[in-house]
Amino acid sequence: MKKAFVIGASLAFSLLFNPFQQAFAAETTGEIRQVDLVAHRGATGYAPENTIAAFDKGVEMKADYIEIDVQRSKDGELVIIHDNTVDRTTDGTGYVKDLTFEQIRGLDAGSWKGEQFTGERIPTFDEILDRYHGKTGILIELKSPELYPGIEAQVAQKLIERNLDKPQNEKIIIQSFNFESMKLTNSLLPKVPIGVLTSNRAHTTEQALKEFATYADYFNPSYGIVSKELVDQVHSLGMKIQSWTVRSHEAAQFLLDMNVDGIITDYPDYVDPRK
Repeated sequence: MKKAFVIGASLAFSLLFNPFQQAFAAETTGEIRQVDLVAHRGATGYAPENTIAAFDKGVEMKADYIEIDVQRSKDGELVIIHDNTVDRTTDGTGYVKDLTFEQIRGLDAGSWKGEQFTGERIPTFDEILDRYHGKTGILIELKSPELYPGIEAQVAQKLIERNLDKPQNEKIIIQSFNFESMKLTNSLLPKVPIGVLTSNRAHTTEQALKEFATYADYFNPSYGIVSKELVDQVHSLGMKIQSWTVRSHEAAQFLLDMNVDGIITDYPDYVDPRK
């Protein structure tokens, strides 16, 4: 359900001077629409992706959610990294699934972004949940779950242990490009919002969207396939829409104009829904 509020004089004044307030005033109705700001792999425009430094920066920049990518080490530890290999974002090489947690933990995941980030480590899923739940929302992407049989149940158990399987205000969302994985996750965690990711226009047909709506709460496409018609279709089926990945002011403004519910961005400060 969209969040809408009536603006009073004092709130309108505060909005004027708060660059991070995730709302904008409608000129004629006096209402504001909530647009969720999602820090993509953390504030990755300013810190190395999927590290504590990036997630802390996202929280500092008042993101409504941090977005994380979950994979699994050879010995079963859930770790936060985007690529299937560690090559691009660390000083190591190899597939995540083929490395033990000890090997993964020993990698430098920060110095590629700048000397000031030397020594940043790949965090665990446990660490992220314990550090940030209650402080900001967490958008959890299961990355290549087909490589990790049973990862859906493992993630579900971690949430259940922390009573996060019944999140308040949708502050936990799970998403993936793997639709079968999301169907399974929905059955394991029926009260946790589910999102489907795509950059394929074939997934925007009326038939496809109706199928997604049977188990998903969010349809999260790349911004290159977003249109007002698509947003309206998604909303008509009772789903929300968050789009990715914003790396320019122009892309942010386009998505605001399209009336999306959330913007997933490397640069949280690029999104000012008041403009």
